[in-house]
Amino acid sequence: MITHRRPQEFGFTLIELMVVVGLIGIISAIALPGLLRARMSGNEASAIASLRAISSGQSAFAASCGSGFYAPTLELLGTPPTVGEAAYIGTDLNTDPSFKSTYQMTVVAGPPATGAPASCNGAAAGTVASTYFAGAAPSNTGFRFFGTNQAGVIYQARVAVPVTQSGAPAGALPIQ
Repeated sequence: MITHRRPQEFGFTLIELMVVVGLIGIISAIALPGLLRARMSGNEASAIASLRAISSGQSAFAASCGSGFYAPTLELLGTPPTVGEAAYIGTDLNTDPSFKSTYQMTVVAGPPATGAPASCNGAAAGTVASTYFAGAAPSNTGFRFFGTNQAGVIYQARVAVPVTQSGAPAGALPIQ
């Protein structure tokens, strides 16, 4: 007598697949907010570092090239001196405005320094600034705005940091 055996079936049942997909969904729902917060924190850290680079570049420009005055634009700050030295800021920040890590970096010049000589990197006489304000505004993600001026202190706020050529901007707090 010949008996027919059913072939063994291999694979997963629909219920098993649904359980696995559900677990993956739960794990990703838990992990995604943390990932987004980490990304936002990284972008904010990049903006703060960029403002520090601008502040350092402005200080170096004033000390060596601007006769004690500041570059009115990021483009001028990114222009190397004619004597062959490096520019005062990197190429990632040498346009006005510059976009870096979802932040828009800008420089607002204070009043022109009347009577100032031409700078060593091509600024005409009297076009350098007596003060400056550099700001970082989130372009699409992020909740904090940042700013600094010639004092070198970096400020933060939940709304756009108001341009101020001296002292602390209204409503902004210094970063510790």
